[in-house]
Amino acid sequence: MSDPVILALDQGTTSTRAIAFDAHGQPLAVASRPLRQSYPNDGWVEHDAEEIWDASTAVLREAVEKSGRATTDIAAIGVTNQRETVVIWDKETGKPIHPAIVWQDRRTAAVCERLIKAGAEERVTEVTGLLLDPYFSATKIAWLLDQVAGAREAAEQGRLLCGTMDAWVIWKLTGGRVHATDATNASRTLLFDIGAQRWSSEMLELFDVPSTLLPQVLDCNGDFGATDPAILGRAIPIRGVAGDQQAALMGQGCIHPGEMKATYGTGCFMLLNTGEKKSLSRSRLLTTVAARVDGRTTYALEGSIFVAGAAIQWLGEELGLAGGPAAAEALARTAKPDTGVVVVPAFTGLGAPWWDAGARGGIFGLTRDSGLAEIAAATFDACALQTRDLIEAMRADAPHAFGAAAELRIDGGMSQSGWFSQRLADLTDLPVRRVSYQETTALGAALFAGLGAGVFSTLEEAAAARPDAELLTPTEDSRMRETAYARWLDAVPRVRS
Repeated sequence: MSDPVILALDQGTTSTRAIAFDAHGQPLAVASRPLRQSYPNDGWVEHDAEEIWDASTAVLREAVEKSGRATTDIAAIGVTNQRETVVIWDKETGKPIHPAIVWQDRRTAAVCERLIKAGAEERVTEVTGLLLDPYFSATKIAWLLDQVAGAREAAEQGRLLCGTMDAWVIWKLTGGRVHATDATNASRTLLFDIGAQRWSSEMLELFDVPSTLLPQVLDCNGDFGATDPAILGRAIPIRGVAGDQQAALMGQGCIHPGEMKATYGTGCFMLLNTGEKKSLSRSRLLTTVAARVDGRTTYALEGSIFVAGAAIQWLGEELGLAGGPAAAEALARTAKPDTGVVVVPAFTGLGAPWWDAGARGGIFGLTRDSGLAEIAAATFDACALQTRDLIEAMRADAPHAFGAAAELRIDGGMSQSGWFSQRLADLTDLPVRRVSYQETTALGAALFAGLGAGVFSTLEEAAAARPDAELLTPTEDSRMRETAYARWLDAVPRVRS
């Protein structure tokens, strides 16, 4: 195939989009649909899986049309998705039994606390690399089985299927012929043995999840079947799948040990490639699958910040700062320097390395001359200081990764701000490389698919298609940096539960 096109379906938390890429990683066309958020109870977050499916077909068709290319030019489709969000559906009717429970949902916090008090977390971490937190999929699946009338009985009879959003859209795209996920998504469920690379019977028993529900686990560049010809006019192979953060790791070209990226969206997710050896964190980070390509597994340390870009939204929506992120940044840049104001945006608890679901936000260090500008500046700084928390934890777990060549590759909405990107370099004392093209998650899925379809012959060749990037180096002195971080470390315990 000359000049092949690769389609990426990016099913995210707030939107579903499709992007057509050429074989050099350049975007040809994009289509997007927003995704409605549902909050039926305090701490609950749900999505309509049928809406996700309808949007998926719509954006795939629109992206192909906008690209101006024939469907015969499409070499493969890659899928990436919001991780941990899970849905259960009837395999005969294809209908979900309940809305999908989103990764942000906290309804199973009490179950996790009970298991922690029972002493289960150490073994869970040893097998899965994860911590006991409602963030992950297993307790969500068990909740659905126990709370939806007749669900557990139907599951035990083999009448139901379960999956994260990649498995759901693949099953629908293939007309119900393929029920599969990839190793990166499987590694986020609390049910996958990341060392043995298979579903763990021990974890299935602990969380009371029948194995018949679960999809087959394939490589990120595996054969996930082909689309129903009715969707795009011909059957197109699905040859790449990865959870959104691992897809972004690929899209940033972080395929070697020591390479790391951070994606700044609603929250922030930072991953450090640690190579082929599974290394459990001593700093309450997550050990996760970075990729599995041609049967070869590489691992990553991951830290999650629950609130990053959402804190900038808060400035506008709750503090009345009109004009969106650009206005918030403009105001923050007028703040008086070194005022000592600290914002801890723990609106939904604290992520790594604290893992405190009960923490709540706070503002500290206010004086009579503190105003909205100082609060805005401290809110931007909070995103950088939370990143510093993750870097310090990763430095403790993998000191070899922080040599002279260490740098942090960034993408996502906040990285579009040169001012914030420089502030991030200053407060973390790491060079920051921000990409010129933001859709690295979709690009990563496309690169995996291109690898699976033979568009790229090696992982290195695929990773070389990443976008250009600007390098920002630290400019502030160490006294400023360490003073700001000391204030942050003093404020965090005050908001913890």
